[in-house]
Amino acid sequence: MDMHMLKDIEGREDIVWLVDNFYAKVREDALLAPVFASRIHDTWDAHLETMYNFWNMAIFGVRDYQGNPFSRHVTLPLEGEHFNRWLQLFSATLDERFAGPVTDDVRRKAHGIAATFQARMNIRPQDTVFKS
Repeated sequence: MDMHMLKDIEGREDIVWLVDNFYAKVREDALLAPVFASRIHDTWDAHLETMYNFWNMAIFGVRDYQGNPFSRHVTLPLEGEHFNRWLQLFSATLDERFAGPVTDDVRRKAHGIAATFQARMNIRPQDTVFKS
């Protein structure tokens, strides 16, 4: 999509598109797919719904998410390369459809989440490409 045709993230419909398309990439990714499959198994619909709610809260402050994201990830076998790949796929998905201040904020939030998780898990972060 041309840059002039990109729009900013405006609501839950955009979040659903972002989450669905991002996790479609994750499920095909050689590095990330096995990690997610080991935890999610056949409960992808529930996971996606949780992610819609999480991002709706993170972006728009809608209080339909309850949970502790860190506790769900701390036991996974993750290294810096996993976070780097997650951020690459997330950013690439954003770039397919969105541009604007809300999109920039979402990208910053994703990087902040990754940095916080890595710090709390004592994982040395790898260099990541951060576009804002």
